Amino acid sequence: MLDQQSEIHALFEGAPSTTEFKKLRKRIIRQTREAVEQYGMIERGAKWLVCLSGGKDSYTLLAALTELQWRGLLPVEILACNLDQGQPNFPATVLPEFLEKMGVPNRVEFEDTYSIVKDKVPTGRTYCAMCSRLRRGNLYRIAREEGCSAVVLGHHRDDILETFFMNLFHGGRLATMPPKLVNDEGDLFVYRPLAHVAEADCEKFANAMNYPIIPCDLCGSQDGLQRQQVKQMIDQWEQNSPGRRQVLFKSLTNARPSHLLDEKLFDFAGLTRPNPKTP
Repeated sequence: MLDQQSEIHALFEGAPSTTEFKKLRKRIIRQTREAVEQYGMIERGAKWLVCLSGGKDSYTLLAALTELQWRGLLPVEILACNLDQGQPNFPATVLPEFLEKMGVPNRVEFEDTYSIVKDKVPTGRTYCAMCSRLRRGNLYRIAREEGCSAVVLGHHRDDILETFFMNLFHGGRLATMPPKLVNDEGDLFVYRPLAHVAEADCEKFANAMNYPIIPCDLCGSQDGLQRQQVKQMIDQWEQNSPGRRQVLFKSLTNARPSHLLDEKLFDFAGLTRPNPKTP
C-alpha cells in the first residue's frame, strides 16, 4: 500500500509511520477484503449504509471499507450513518464534524429511543437488548429511505465468538452473528465485514489513528453480566493457550452436521450403510 499524501484517503492522514502500525493496517485491510469476498458481499454499483456508533470498531470498519473503495477493490457507494438515540451527554457534534472533515458522505439522524428504553426496561436490567432492536429498526428504515441494499455493521471476530458461546450456554442453540444475512422483511442484506478482524486490532488501530472515540456507556447501562463472563472466559483461555481465539473461530467455519445431533440438518433416520455385510 502506498502512503504518499496524494495517494491516501483523508481517514488515513497522520497515520503512524512505524512498521508495527503498517503491518496492523495491512492485516485489517486484508482480513476485511477476505471476508467481503469470501461471503459474497459485493454487488457492483450497490449502496451500503455503514453504521457508526463512534466506537473503535465502527471507526475501523469505516476506514477499512474506505481504503478498499479508494483502491478500487470495493465497487460500492458508501453512506456513513450515525443514529443519535438521545443518550444523556451524547456528544452530538463529534461524528458529524469528523465525517465532514474526512469528506465521507453521511447521514446523522436523531431518534429518541433512549426514553422508550428507559420507560420499558425494569429497574436494574440492562438497556442493551431493547436499545439494539430499536436501533436496528431505525437503521433499516434509513437504509430504505437512502436506497441502500445493505446495512453494514462493525461486529468483529470476538463479537462473533462471544455471541456463539452466549447462545451455547444460555440460548440452547449453536448459532452466532453471521457475516452476511437477509433481514426478516427480505429487502436488505446485513453485512459484517470485520468478521475476521480481532477486537484487539480494532482497538490498536483506532487509538493509533487518534479517532474521536465515543464511549458506549453514556446511558449508564452496561452489556449483560452473561456476556462479560463469556468474554472473561475466552480471555482466560487465550492467556493460557495463545491462539485459542483463532482456533475457536476456525471451528465456526468447519461445522459437520453429521457429527452433531440436529436431525433437521442431517437425516439420521434415513442414514444407510452403502456396503452392508451379510452376517
